[in-house]
Amino acid sequence: MLTGIFGGSFNPIHCGHVELARQLLVKARLDDIWFMVSPQNPLKQAAGLLPDAKRLEMVKVALEGERGLVACDYEMHMPRPSYTLSTLSSLHRDFPDRRFCLLLGADNWLCFDQWRGGDEILSMADVLIYPRRGFHVDPESLPPGVRIVETPLLDVSSTMIRNYISQGKSIHGLVPESVERIIAAESLYVR
Repeated sequence: MLTGIFGGSFNPIHCGHVELARQLLVKARLDDIWFMVSPQNPLKQAAGLLPDAKRLEMVKVALEGERGLVACDYEMHMPRPSYTLSTLSSLHRDFPDRRFCLLLGADNWLCFDQWRGGDEILSMADVLIYPRRGFHVDPESLPPGVRIVETPLLDVSSTMIRNYISQGKSIHGLVPESVERIIAAESLYVR
């Protein structure tokens, strides 16, 4: 089994995340993709991050009925902050029947040299890079086991959605309807 690890804070998950995963599942011939809801990205500030359980709940409802796309709380049970190196080591131990690959945006690949244990990560998992507007990755510069998967550029981000909410703008169509209902019912991201 080849499992893609799509890590992120998903604060909140949006339609771009889901569509990107659908595309990667097919184009990279993955058996499944685990949406690894991260408790804290070591390279990002934790301010404004909804509680783990709430973000996981939104990912679960967003992925209901999506073949091969799975909400995953694995990192929430690990020491914090969460490092990909530690996660991959644990995944290999706990799921010896699976091969894992990391799904990274071009923006994250371009700062991969700042990641803890980057060379070790590359020895444990292939990396599939998806395009991000404004971030160019030269395919000729990539090490073995790292490749670009051409997917559509989707101009939506969790930051944009949080800003829309705080400004009183509609997020309809930007997040799955099930997620929109949770955000509205609980007045999430309202400042």
